Amino acid sequence: MRSKLWVRCVLVLSGVLLAGTAQADFPSVPKETYEALNLDRSASPKELHEALVKRYVDPGRGAGKGQYGQYWEPIPMSKYFDPMSFYKPPTSVKEVATREQCVKCHTDESPGWVAMWKRSTHANLDQIRKLTPKDDTFYKKAKLEDVETNLRSLGKLGAKENLKEVSCIDCHVDLLTKNKADHRKDIKMPTADVCGNCHLQEFAEQQSERDTILWPKNQWPRGRPSHALDYRANVETDIYAGMSQREIADGCTMCHTNQNKCDNCHTRHEFSVANARKPEACGTCHSGADHNNWEAYNGSQHGLGYQASKGQWNWNVQMKDAVVKGGQRFPTCQSCHMEYQGKFTHNTVRKVRWANYPFVPGIREPVFGEWGQKRLDAWVKTCTTCHSESFARAYMEFIDNGTSAGLDKYDEAHNVVRKQYDARLLTGQKNNRPAPPAPAKAQFEQFWQIYWSKGNSPTAIELKLFEMAEDHLVQLHVSLAHQYPGYTYTVGWAAMNRAYVEIMDEDTKLKDRLMLLERVAKLEQSKSSSLLDFDSTDGKITLGSVGGGMLLTGTLALAGWSRRKKNQR
Repeated sequence: MRSKLWVRCVLVLSGVLLAGTAQADFPSVPKETYEALNLDRSASPKELHEALVKRYVDPGRGAGKGQYGQYWEPIPMSKYFDPMSFYKPPTSVKEVATREQCVKCHTDESPGWVAMWKRSTHANLDQIRKLTPKDDTFYKKAKLEDVETNLRSLGKLGAKENLKEVSCIDCHVDLLTKNKADHRKDIKMPTADVCGNCHLQEFAEQQSERDTILWPKNQWPRGRPSHALDYRANVETDIYAGMSQREIADGCTMCHTNQNKCDNCHTRHEFSVANARKPEACGTCHSGADHNNWEAYNGSQHGLGYQASKGQWNWNVQMKDAVVKGGQRFPTCQSCHMEYQGKFTHNTVRKVRWANYPFVPGIREPVFGEWGQKRLDAWVKTCTTCHSESFARAYMEFIDNGTSAGLDKYDEAHNVVRKQYDARLLTGQKNNRPAPPAPAKAQFEQFWQIYWSKGNSPTAIELKLFEMAEDHLVQLHVSLAHQYPGYTYTVGWAAMNRAYVEIMDEDTKLKDRLMLLERVAKLEQSKSSSLLDFDSTDGKITLGSVGGGMLLTGTLALAGWSRRKKNQR
């Protein structure tokens, strides 16, 4: 037993020494990330992984409950949304199990998990080693060698030792552990950095989003919007923290977890790369009123063509070969958004321009400036896979000008309602406008207005304005960008136009009411002063008029009484 342990220690030490010469120089990871981590490209896989993880787990850089953490408490599902912060091993399961026993027990307890795992690459690494250049997935052989290089650099694998499998215990306890696992204290839910032990390149690519979307005038916070910081964006939304209806708030969290884990796209426990290449992997989250990307894509010629022909495509080939070797005939979410300058990576933000939300203050300026032009050029290169450069540039102009027209429409309505708010003329603004729950602020046009309401907070006109921006302007832009006119001119422009008309109608009615109230006030002031001043000419006339009116009323009443008496006789 001791001799086996000694041999393993020697192998691991040899692996570390050999891996010391390995470099984590991934061309798909941009220089901005190496610079942000204070590394150069000669860094070892271990050095890169440690630097990435140090930043990844730092609460000051995005991990955890965020700046509003004191305002909310986790619910039972939170441990799955943010395992690093909230997951605790189950106390009801007392087993202490080996690697093999985990698989055996869960074959009975949760057979679906095991069945999917057995179909996965994780469970069949020897099949990868047997691949030949004729196989569509031959590239995975080199990928497995990269994984083993990473593990040797981390001191997890010996110099001549092969990775046999990736099993339950490797992800949910500790990678390549020989120890038994105690369910009550050792079990964990894997986070993205755990996947990064093996898949270092992919982890670094995704984390590079933090470093490659920097807005010229901080229109968005550094590194956002992105998958790499999507959970941070969620928990640092003030109304998310302030709402008492936690399950409603965490409806957003269900998708804002790409920062925390990888299985939103690489669905457990098969973790199929082929499935992650399909638009359906994106559709669960990139759908709905304020990000209707899936609906717009599906209704476009691109999406309809995909649906009609996807069964004929070879999803096993790498994305760079999808068109030439895989038979791909129409673009997908992945082929457009994961591509940058001819390369495919897990960084999806290097071409972001409007960032899905054109109403974000100040965003139009960089879109039409030098910053946006460079990103537009990158999009043109993407589009020229299937289109001419002339067509690509014409359509990008089509998107930008159409979006800008929608933004103009919204801005005009925004300015009208803003003036009403500043003048404190909104319904109930002076006497029936409860403040939203902290940390949300009682200010004009805030995100909380679509999640919380009390009394006239917000007013109907404010909510209409916010929906005009958050929903309909977004739907206009997204539908333009995904070539689906059916949404551009219905739920997009037409809905914006309807909201604009209703806002302008209400503004005119409000002005008319104000004018009427002003006239009544002046009239009442004039009449009250004349009636009460009996020494004035107006007062005497008024008094005489009142007296004459009373005399006339009495005379008419007496005449009527006389006629009734005669009729009764």
